[in-house]
Amino acid sequence: MNLVGNVMKNVEKRYSKMRIEWQHYFMLIAKVAATRSGCNSRPTGAVIVEDKRILCTGFNGTIPGQRQCTDKGSDFCYRRSINGPEDDKYNVCPSVHAEANAINQAAKMGISVDGATMFCTLAPCYVCLKNIKSVGINEVFFELEYKSTNEKRDKIWSDFCSVGIKGYLLKIPNNVLIDVWNNFLFIDTSKRRL
Repeated sequence: MNLVGNVMKNVEKRYSKMRIEWQHYFMLIAKVAATRSGCNSRPTGAVIVEDKRILCTGFNGTIPGQRQCTDKGSDFCYRRSINGPEDDKYNVCPSVHAEANAINQAAKMGISVDGATMFCTLAPCYVCLKNIKSVGINEVFFELEYKSTNEKRDKIWSDFCSVGIKGYLLKIPNNVLIDVWNNFLFIDTSKRRL
């Protein structure tokens, strides 16, 4: 067998034994959802899960029918283009956040999310936290903490999150990401192995 054949055989052996944890699985799906984001500043994704089943996903972007910031180039941001203030960004930015989009999709399809868990690539903002709590989601896993230029506001969000919503920072270990990349995305996933 040639060198490439040996390498692929070793990759396929590892592939057949690898099974990631549920939390990493859902966070990876949130990361994939973020690839549909229309935001150049902070592309984010969210997944709502109940009993290890995905109820819906969301990503941040404008309302249906409106142009995305990404449509206007990789460095375009509508809020920044009109000099919209940081402290008032939610009133000027045309995007709906990933968490809100996931909740909206569930509502549109008549799916209850009461008691569900959310996985998102960024800790939810204050507005999204209010929506998350009001629909009965009490547990949120996020990849990155929300840090803005307004530390006081960030603290308010953090304090709010601690009332009735369990928030967990969830980083997918690099070795898991590398294994997923090498073992699933790099080769033909559904190629017959036996």
